Amino acid sequence: MHRLFARYPEALARTVEIASRCRFSLDELKYQYPEERDDPSLTPQQTLEKLTWEGAAQRYPEGVPDHVVSTLRHELRLIEKLDYAPYFLTVNSIVRFARSRDILCQGRGSAANSAVCYVLGITSIDPGRNDLLFERFVSEERREPPDIDVDFEHERREIVMQWVFETYGRDRSALCSTVIRYRTKGALRDVGKALGLPEDLIKTLSGQVWGWSEEGVSEAQAEQLNLNTADRRLRLTLDLARQLHGAPRHLSQHPGGFVLTHDRLDDLVPIEPAAMADRQVIEWDKDDIDALRFMKVDVLALGMLTCMKKGLDLLAEHKGVALDLATIPAEDPRTYAMIRKADTLGTFQIESRAQMSMLPRLKPRTYYDLVVQVAIVRPGPIQGDMVHPYLRCREGLEPVHYPKPELEKVLGKTLGVPLFQEQAMRVAIECAGFTPGEADMLRKSMATFKHTGGVSSFKAKLIDGMVANGYAPDFAEQTFKQLEGFGSYGFPESHAASFALIAYASAWLKCWHPDVFCAALLNSQPMGFYAPAQIVRDARDHAVEIRPVCANASRWDCTLEPTDDDGRFAVRLGLRMVKGLANVHAAAIVAARAD
Repeated sequence: MHRLFARYPEALARTVEIASRCRFSLDELKYQYPEERDDPSLTPQQTLEKLTWEGAAQRYPEGVPDHVVSTLRHELRLIEKLDYAPYFLTVNSIVRFARSRDILCQGRGSAANSAVCYVLGITSIDPGRNDLLFERFVSEERREPPDIDVDFEHERREIVMQWVFETYGRDRSALCSTVIRYRTKGALRDVGKALGLPEDLIKTLSGQVWGWSEEGVSEAQAEQLNLNTADRRLRLTLDLARQLHGAPRHLSQHPGGFVLTHDRLDDLVPIEPAAMADRQVIEWDKDDIDALRFMKVDVLALGMLTCMKKGLDLLAEHKGVALDLATIPAEDPRTYAMIRKADTLGTFQIESRAQMSMLPRLKPRTYYDLVVQVAIVRPGPIQGDMVHPYLRCREGLEPVHYPKPELEKVLGKTLGVPLFQEQAMRVAIECAGFTPGEADMLRKSMATFKHTGGVSSFKAKLIDGMVANGYAPDFAEQTFKQLEGFGSYGFPESHAASFALIAYASAWLKCWHPDVFCAALLNSQPMGFYAPAQIVRDARDHAVEIRPVCANASRWDCTLEPTDDDGRFAVRLGLRMVKGLANVHAAAIVAARAD
């Protein structure tokens, strides 16, 4: 540049000066959450407090218990300090809209730790009754945006998503992306195609990779397949495929994570149209959004909520029984007897073969037993060697041992065995002197220890804290190893509690109204583990009459038809059960019958 512009040194100097001023940091992005105000005369915090106490009065018509009042005040103070009131109001608005359209929804995950979410009707779990930990949801030390996941009926969630776009504006709302990364098989396929390998050879190579294995195809394996490993393209394919493993391949949509802003979103982040119509996505993934402390509202879909909504509607229409998830009879002995027999095909969360094999051993009799059941058949408790000790204690084969009373307070509900992430946090708080925020950081570091190794920074503090509080060093070491063993796969108690509610509701419907449950489940397909034929066979085993598809009687959905038994209906299979028959053609058949 000096040689080319030797006659204009002042221009070069100005160029360097301008370049030095062209600096940008992501820290300069000023994110502002939309201001939510139902009443312009009130601040968002005042609005949230007003709605909270109104909701508390509805949740507790006989008077709000003192401990709930104390919990709500504690949460509201923390929400005010961290300025999260607008976020809670947004989620509350979304839930209220869904219910105004009679769309079944329920909050889950760490939000179930919040009493504010409970009284607002966002979640159905009373954290006071279930002793859940609010700092698992919002932590002053962590200072990360709260994350409320709300599940909606999967067939009607799009109505809610479009309402969010229209309400907050398409220039101020978008979905997050997720980065899809190469796995071994995909890398082999893409590299093979790029290098011009024959399709049958690519298929042979990718067929050598088992499941999600991270190991590529070695030259020894290629030789066993009688392939010429001296071929340059083949060697290059194997080498490049190994290098590509874990590299980003393309962007995809987040299942339902919205980012909302007060000002134009494209001033902060790049946006592009989504593959689906009427959607737009941010070109950054959810981890980037979290790092920048943008608040994300999760509008998720759950097939079982669709099934339950259809089932409850059929129950009201045909049997005159009006119920919702909150009013389904609780702790029903007959329902638990069915669950203990592992007669749970089609129900939520407890229908898999692994869950079915565990049910007769765990023998659930109460709601909390079901919470444990949902959480225990997970890689974490299994890898942490917690399943068998829990079962032995539950069956009375081993005594439950607590070295000190405070440990009984933490692990009493799970017989001395830590099964949940919240328990890992409480062990750190009660037994090792951690603050709630430090305990949450421990949980997060445990969840990623295989990738970051961050858990080691807490090991000394946890063990030293337990020893200082009178625990034996060996026991402290054992406790840490146990928590470390399941940390990356541990199931939050709040999450399990939310899922257990739906699991119980679906089991109750199957137990008392198998005809309704069968029709609703078939009308919600595809979902779950089982094909329609298996669902029909199971319904017949429960004395439900199944009537075949009929051009003169069937509608698109499966319907209920009267039988000689006043309390039981027959299930008429719908036209949707006919493979290859489109909805529009089925509608033409139904319309022709009316002519």
